[in-house]
Amino acid sequence: MKKSLFIMAMATLALVGCNTDKPQQEVEVTDKPDWYYTGGKKGTTLNQTTNTFRQATPAIDEAGVGVEFSEGDNIVEKDFITTTAGRQAGLGPVYVRASCQHCHPNYSHGTSVPEGKYDALHQGNGTLLVLYDKQTNAYVSWVAGMPQLFGVEPFKAPIDPNQITVTWKTVTDEHGNKFADGESYELRYPDVNIPSSAIYSAQSQFRDALTKLSKKESGFDINKDMALLDGGFEVSLENTIGIYGTGLLDAIPDADIEAQYAKEAKDGKLKNGLNPAFWDGSGMPVATAYYGSSAANPTTKWGPKRFTYALTRGPILDAAGANAIWNITNVTRSDRRYHYLDLDGRVYATCASIDPEVQAGFADYIKQIDPDKEHSEWWSDDMQSNIYNYLTSKTLPAEMTDADYTAVMVWHRGLAVPAARDVDSKQVLRGKEMFSKIGCDYCHRPSWQTGSDELRDPNNFAFTAAMPRYQNQTIWPYTDMVQHKLHMVNDIRTGWCRTTPLWGRGLHKKATGDLYEARLHDTRARNVIEAIMWHGYSQESDAYYTTQQFYNLPKEDRDAIVAFINAI
Repeated sequence: MKKSLFIMAMATLALVGCNTDKPQQEVEVTDKPDWYYTGGKKGTTLNQTTNTFRQATPAIDEAGVGVEFSEGDNIVEKDFITTTAGRQAGLGPVYVRASCQHCHPNYSHGTSVPEGKYDALHQGNGTLLVLYDKQTNAYVSWVAGMPQLFGVEPFKAPIDPNQITVTWKTVTDEHGNKFADGESYELRYPDVNIPSSAIYSAQSQFRDALTKLSKKESGFDINKDMALLDGGFEVSLENTIGIYGTGLLDAIPDADIEAQYAKEAKDGKLKNGLNPAFWDGSGMPVATAYYGSSAANPTTKWGPKRFTYALTRGPILDAAGANAIWNITNVTRSDRRYHYLDLDGRVYATCASIDPEVQAGFADYIKQIDPDKEHSEWWSDDMQSNIYNYLTSKTLPAEMTDADYTAVMVWHRGLAVPAARDVDSKQVLRGKEMFSKIGCDYCHRPSWQTGSDELRDPNNFAFTAAMPRYQNQTIWPYTDMVQHKLHMVNDIRTGWCRTTPLWGRGLHKKATGDLYEARLHDTRARNVIEAIMWHGYSQESDAYYTTQQFYNLPKEDRDAIVAFINAI
C-alpha cells in the first residue's frame, strides 16, 4: 500500500473515555507501508505517548460503544475495595491483586521483578506465582492456579507474600556470553523461594484436620499433597502479557490457526515438534482444543485455544481477561457466583473454617455480606459450617453488574495496538530483512488476516452492549499462535510456551517507566539481546539454529534486528 492518507487520528478515535492529556488532533499519515498499521486500520492507534497502550481502536467508535469503553477503562484502572456497595466493591475474601493496573501498568505487560522480597503490592509487579509438582508439572491442589496473596479480615492470605523472595542467578552459554566481536551480554533467571511457613494450609494447626478428612471431604490427598506442602513443589514466575490487541487476535479465523499447526507439523523444522496436547498428528484434538466449557453449552463450536502462555483459553469473551476480572479480585458476577480459592475449592475452606481467629471474626464479616440473612446456611449455630458453607457457596450475590462486566469486555476487546515506529529508518528496514533471513519470522509470524470476526462465548453471557469488530484486516502481531520449547534454565511450567506477540513491546519502558524492557515469560531478559540469546541457550531449543545465525551476524546487523524488534 503506497498512497497518501489523511486520517482522523486513530489516536483521536481512541480517545473515547480516555485521559485528557492524550493528543486530540488530526494526524497526517503519508506513504507508510502496510506493516506500519500493526492492527490494521480498525485496530491501530497512532498515539506514541506514555499512554499508547490505553487507546481505543477506531472500531470502538464504529460500534458506537465509546461510553462503555470509557466505563470499562474506569473500572480496570481503579482498585477494588472490600465494601459491599459501589462499582469497585466486592474485593476478597482472598485475592491476588486489587486492580488490573497492579499487574498491567499503563496496560502494558508487567515490569521487571527486583531482587529481594517479592513485593506483590508494587504497582507494576505483573509476575504471578506458579506452584506445581516437580514430578508431574501439575499445579498443586491447595492453592489457586493464580495463588492469592492477600486476605480480607478475618480471612488469612493463602500464601504470605512477605515470606517470598526472588534471587536473580546468572548462567554462561556456550559462547561465554560474548559475541565474536567482543560485545558481551548476560543471561539471568529468577529463583523464587516460598517456605512452607508461608503457606496457610501447611500450618501445623490444620494438618490433623486435613489428615482426618477424606479427599472427598477436603479436596486434600494426604498421600501426595502433604509431601508437596512440605517442600515438594516448584515455584516459577509468569509475567502478565500486554492486554492491548487481544481483540484482534480473537478475530483470526480458527481454520487459519489450525492451518498454521498443520504447516509446522509438515515442515518438521522444530526440534520438539508440536505439543501433543494440541496436535495429534492429524488435527486439533477436540478433547483439549476448545472455545470454552462444553459443559456450559454442549452445542458450542470447538476450535483452537489462543490465549495465555499455556494456551488455556479460547475466545476473548471467555479468555484471560474475562477470567482475571473475577479471579484476581474475587469479585463475583452473575455467571460466577462463587469464590476462587484453590484448584479443588475446598482445602482453603476447610482450613479457614477451623481457624479460631477466622471463627472469632466471621460473625462481623458476614453481617456486611448478608445483612438480611438471606443465606441461612451462613447463620447456623455451627461456626465451622457457616464459614465452610460461605467459602464454598455457589450462590453468592453478584458484586459486579452485567453492565459493568460488559463495559470491561468492550474495553478489553477494544484496546488498540500502537503503530510501528521508524518504518522509514534504513536500520529498521535492514533489521526487518535480517529478521526474516535468519528465520525469526518462522515462529514470530509477521502477519495474519482477520476473517468475519465471529463473536463467540460458550457461556452465552447476556452482554448489554455490542463488541468492537475487526473484520478482514491485515494485522502484524509477530506470532504463530503456537507453543514451542526453548529449554531455558528454570523454565516455564511444562516447557511449552505460546509465541508471544512482539507488537508494541518496544514501547514498554516508555509506557511504564520500567528500568528494563522486561522480556520473556518471567522478565528474565532486560533487553532484546538477552531475550534472543536465551532462545539459543540450549541446543534442544526450537530456536537454537536461528539464534546461532544471529550470534554469527556482524554487530551492525545484530543492532538492526534489535532496532526492528523495538520498532514493531
